Amino acid sequence: MTGTSASPPSPAAVVIHGHFYQPPREDPWTDRIRREPTAAPFCNWNERIAAECYAPLAEAGAFEWLSFDLGPTLARWLEREHPNVHDGFVRGDRASRARLGHGNAVAQPYHHIILPLASRREKQTEVRWGLGDFERRFGRPPEGLWLPETAVDMATLEVLAAEGVAFTILAPHQIAEPPPGGVGRIRLGGGREISVFVYDGDLSHGVAFGALLEGRDTWIEGLQASAHGGASLIALATDGETFGHHHRGADRTLLRVISRVRTHRELKIQNFASVLARAGAPPRVTLREPSSWSCAHGVERWRSDCGCRLAPHLDSQQRWRAPLRTALESLAAGLDEAYETLAPGRVSEPRRTLIQLGEGLGAPAGLGDLAREAAEEGAGEDALALAEMMRDRAAMFTSCAWFFDDVAGIETTQVLGYAAHALDRLGVLAPARAAELERSFVEGLASAPANDPEIGSAAAIYQREFRGRGE
Repeated sequence: MTGTSASPPSPAAVVIHGHFYQPPREDPWTDRIRREPTAAPFCNWNERIAAECYAPLAEAGAFEWLSFDLGPTLARWLEREHPNVHDGFVRGDRASRARLGHGNAVAQPYHHIILPLASRREKQTEVRWGLGDFERRFGRPPEGLWLPETAVDMATLEVLAAEGVAFTILAPHQIAEPPPGGVGRIRLGGGREISVFVYDGDLSHGVAFGALLEGRDTWIEGLQASAHGGASLIALATDGETFGHHHRGADRTLLRVISRVRTHRELKIQNFASVLARAGAPPRVTLREPSSWSCAHGVERWRSDCGCRLAPHLDSQQRWRAPLRTALESLAAGLDEAYETLAPGRVSEPRRTLIQLGEGLGAPAGLGDLAREAAEEGAGEDALALAEMMRDRAAMFTSCAWFFDDVAGIETTQVLGYAAHALDRLGVLAPARAAELERSFVEGLASAPANDPEIGSAAAIYQREFRGRGE
């Protein structure tokens, strides 16, 4: 009796994704990070996290095997302060392209803003800036883009698809019925579609909160169980800072897991782009919108006292979130109007210059060269003031300002600093208009109460830290 034996099943694709990001911490007047005592013994949090997480992973070559997005505000700092670590991300992407035909690196909008809360023009600008920054760093156009906090709505996906982005990554609860193979398609307007990868919620939670990091084999056993259950793709996503910063020693655990998966018969390390290239036509899925991975109420964490907070055991309020956003949105509208009025005659192509602004945001030389190129004859300093004003206007909406529990935190204070510097730059060109906008802004901030009555409100913080800073 003769016959052929069945072929062994293909190994399950394993994609471990790290979202590497830090908010901009630089003082907008000096472009240097102020000393942050809470980061002791390091001088600031960027230095501490780099030592605990980014540098060990880069030195070990982890980015050759780890899918990742590198936030532009962090990448800019690493390129300037720790170029060897920055180059570790770039080398990892290059090596994964050689191995899989597709790179591990995924793009991100330039600033970590909640895109469903942004206008379409803001969405387009942030995505274009992020894509441009990615191409400069990695030497190729990105295939996918990580959304800050995975915050999404259909309008955001429309912008991604229009800019040539093939896929993004979402949490299971953001899709009405997560696809069995871990990847689906969402139909958009104009005949476009975009693919969405859905990460494994249980395994990702186990890594993020340490349950799968405790035992030597726990993480591997979880991957094996998924493969035995028939999963063709096992995708995990968590903050990259999990590995060594949030959990001491987790960087070493990650490296051990990578080493074991590389030699495992039932598992194979891939990245999202390589999986998509072999996926054929994924099934269509339905988006739940607006939604995010870190707010049970959609995107309310960044505009209301929805109950989501880091320390629910403490007696605190987040009533400050809504008035903070309202005050910043009103200021942003005033800055936009000022740019439209002041740019003609100072900037050769005002609207085009706004898009090109992204080319200078992350460059080591900063905005000076870009402003000189964009300036009308004799208006170089004015063009630079306008460029800095619009850069700060975008940075004012960094999501970290709302994520934490108190308006008096360093993240919200940083955002208020960007507002103050934007007004300072406007004051160079139109002092009366800047003073008027500042008065209205401070009035709005007065409705954003701190948890400590002695601090008062966001208005008090602004006046204490930044009033008259540029004089």
